[in-house]
Amino acid sequence: MRAVALSLLLLAAVIFVLTHGRGGVWGYVNAASEAAMVGAVADWFAVTALFRRPLGLPIPHTAIIPERKQTIARSLEDFVTDNFLTADNVRTRLQSAEVMLRVGRWLQEPANARRAVAEASPALARGVSSVKDSEVAELLDRILLPRLGREPIAPLAGSLLEGVVRDGSHRGLVDLGVTQLHDWVIANEETVSQILATRAPWWSPKSLDDIVIRRVHAEMVTWLADVRDNPDHRVREALDEFLRELAGRLQTDPDTQAKAEALKLTVLEHPSVAGSLVSLWGSVRRALVEALGDEDGELRARMARALGDLGGRIVTDASFRASLDRRLADAVVYMVTTYGRELSTVISQTIDRWDGREASQRIELHVGRDLQFIRINGTVVGGLVGLLIYTLAQLL
Repeated sequence: MRAVALSLLLLAAVIFVLTHGRGGVWGYVNAASEAAMVGAVADWFAVTALFRRPLGLPIPHTAIIPERKQTIARSLEDFVTDNFLTADNVRTRLQSAEVMLRVGRWLQEPANARRAVAEASPALARGVSSVKDSEVAELLDRILLPRLGREPIAPLAGSLLEGVVRDGSHRGLVDLGVTQLHDWVIANEETVSQILATRAPWWSPKSLDDIVIRRVHAEMVTWLADVRDNPDHRVREALDEFLRELAGRLQTDPDTQAKAEALKLTVLEHPSVAGSLVSLWGSVRRALVEALGDEDGELRARMARALGDLGGRIVTDASFRASLDRRLADAVVYMVTTYGRELSTVISQTIDRWDGREASQRIELHVGRDLQFIRINGTVVGGLVGLLIYTLAQLL
């Protein structure tokens, strides 16, 4: 486009020379070409003065970008901060973008959910692996265990236990315990018999002891099987009642609360507690890393299903989606209002790193084509204005 603008200037100059001194219609052409040259040269000067000194002459207020790049950078930084990085603009843009709805629709697709899990799993595995045992031990010793020792645990434990019993969440654990005990009694008949034999009177004949022991063992097996198979067994009901009473006492009875706190301190102060928790963390960490690394594993499959369910809820539950949108907007607005000025400084800092000539070249590279249209328009408009003025002069 620079060549086009220059060609128009040369064309206007040639026409001016060829029509100079001629009258009649050629006078109109000459006036138009003369004004076109003036407009072309004026706009060439204006465009060139932005980036360099025209013809290398030290004319004031030229080479504006190289000479005033820092001022321009600061002004651009202020403009972006004051007109774009504002709370109202951010909220309006996020609302129109419907970010969470798009996220929900994307996560609804099983392939997308699996992709998200596949891309996140290595990062999660590295994050989990980066947590050292020494850091966990320090966290436990300096923060968690002392804080847990200061906090009263009895009311919270009572409230949790009350909820567990009310919902029946403990019944699976009871089933497991009774089943394991039943199987153990069957598999360890000799051990049970030895324990019962030590409780027999010294004067009882051994033959009678054997009969009684076998009978007791059989009754134990039958009784445990009955407790295991009957969800309404009176032992289960008695256990539920005991747990309900314990939950109430933990919340209201000072003596029970004191005993619970004493037990808590005894456990927390035991030297092996922190080490056991660190060892447990090590086992959990290894299991997590291994599960995250298994592309066809159950953990990844569950994570993908969870993301898919989350996406479905985001799409179908308008109130939930609106809540997420508000939280996202609040977070982004906080970042913009708190760090917007720091974020926009990247503009001035980047331009400051350029020297004047580099800044001028970069800007001219991006807007130079449009600026050449200014030169072309200046030539055309100048010619038309010159023609109009000459015409009016002839009429007057």
